[in-house]
Amino acid sequence: MSVDKATVAKIASLARIKMGDEELERMVPEINNILDWVEQLGEVDVTGVEPMTAVIPNTLRLRDDVVDADPATGGGRRDDILANAPAAEHGFFGVPKVIE
Repeated sequence: MSVDKATVAKIASLARIKMGDEELERMVPEINNILDWVEQLGEVDVTGVEPMTAVIPNTLRLRDDVVDADPATGGGRRDDILANAPAAEHGFFGVPKVIE
């Protein structure tokens, strides 16, 4: 796959990047080199290689999700806390709409 000056101009326009003719001409071979490198990656044999998100294995430390209902430690006081809220809806704090 290769790109020409018109394709680079379209990409720059979509990215909202203002480029002059000289800059567009300079970017054509650079983008073509990047695309050639990506095509080379497609030639690598990856059969038997497991997908990974990091070089070292990561595991999450999980704990039991326990609801604390003891009023002495702050649990079980939803109604007391919501009594101070300017607006409470369905057991939650009511907040103004942010997105119009």
